[in-house]
Amino acid sequence: MNNLRGKTLRASGFHAPVCGEVDSFADSLIAIDENGVIEAVHRPGEPDYDKALRAATDGGALVDLPDGAILLPGFVDLHIHAPQYPQLGNALDVPLEVWLQSHTFPLEARYADLAFARRSYTVLVDDLLASGTTTAVYYGTIHDEANRLLADLCIEKGQRAFVGKVAMDNPAECPDYYRDKSVDAALKATAGLIEHIRGHPDNEDSLVRPIVTPRFIPSCTDDLLAELGALAKDHDCHTQTHCSESDWEHGYVIDRHGMSDTESLDRFGLLRAGTVLAHGNFLSASDMEVIEVRQSAVAHCPLSNIYFSDAVFPLKAALRKGLRVGLGTDISGGPSASMFDSVRSTVSSARQLERGTDPSLGRDERSTQGDVRIDFREAFHLATAGGGAAVGLPVGAFAPGFQFDAIMIDPEAVSGTIRLWPDLYEGDQVLQTILFTASRANIALVWVGGQHRSGTPDRQ
Repeated sequence: MNNLRGKTLRASGFHAPVCGEVDSFADSLIAIDENGVIEAVHRPGEPDYDKALRAATDGGALVDLPDGAILLPGFVDLHIHAPQYPQLGNALDVPLEVWLQSHTFPLEARYADLAFARRSYTVLVDDLLASGTTTAVYYGTIHDEANRLLADLCIEKGQRAFVGKVAMDNPAECPDYYRDKSVDAALKATAGLIEHIRGHPDNEDSLVRPIVTPRFIPSCTDDLLAELGALAKDHDCHTQTHCSESDWEHGYVIDRHGMSDTESLDRFGLLRAGTVLAHGNFLSASDMEVIEVRQSAVAHCPLSNIYFSDAVFPLKAALRKGLRVGLGTDISGGPSASMFDSVRSTVSSARQLERGTDPSLGRDERSTQGDVRIDFREAFHLATAGGGAAVGLPVGAFAPGFQFDAIMIDPEAVSGTIRLWPDLYEGDQVLQTILFTASRANIALVWVGGQHRSGTPDRQ
């Protein structure tokens, strides 16, 4: 089962191509071409199912998922600070501005040491693949060699990824030891990483792509923001940054520019199709309209918002506005690298927003937000197909034309944490149990583009 390219996989599982709707399938045939793209999907009872089954069997191309195993799309993590992985689970007790200056910038500065960068990034990419993250959107550092190394490791290990050189030149907010020395230096390094990734001899299929990455407005001068917007347009490149993340950051932009993050980023040309805005907790209705018109997307990071934003992103309102939204772990602002935890936090944070937390008020009095609840079906979509749509990639669903990026869940893994009760639950109730109780041990196999990238099944 290592390489499914040119094979037909017979599998049962779940996906959610449409937000809020889970599609379950049993013994479906998924035909995968030599490039890892799904050619066709046949379900039992459909006219061509028996014919496709015979053809795959006679041609020696049929591969069966083990009995009881469940197929899910690979996860899309829209917001990862790659260099922060060593501090995952640490420094969660201070405000964002203190966290950056006292903990995060000193850590990121260490990536000038390429040996340290290799050790950290190797563990990171391996761990994320093993956790089912088949597409990752990475912030790097200011260091050219370390950023190129991260891209090279993703290509080598077969993780679909976007890798960006963090641009940050504002001396008022960035320490002397960790910032771009000039606008020109930041632009040159950004363009150099774009060229390195696009010209990499082993990246002809664009598995890894560059992404223009102003850290956020406080870290950048206006000149740099304007030049990065122009560079992204000239190179037809994705863009990522933070937007209205915390009271401090949101207020800083209003004080400096006299407008919201969204309005300011837009005037610099940084809102476009393929832009990923992390957090967005304080987006107004008009901000959302601008983001929707520009076809940009929001990376909802519910777990890290608990620690550094003191706010809950109005996810339901964003979805009603038609915004593209996916999920992010925000390593290391969020203390978990697992997208399962992002799914769970998406559901729980919406429930808190819905009902409030003041115990002195009655249930109905506490509720001031109306219908803001998010259920596991919506969260599952956002972690898979929604994330793919946010960056314009055909991933996250089992449908013709989509990449076969997938994870095999083994509910009976020896060290796993799933306990299914087939006599009690069926359909998407099984998926709900998986999403809320699965652990890394339950992820038996991971494929990216039809090729095995992590895991060994406990049961053969």
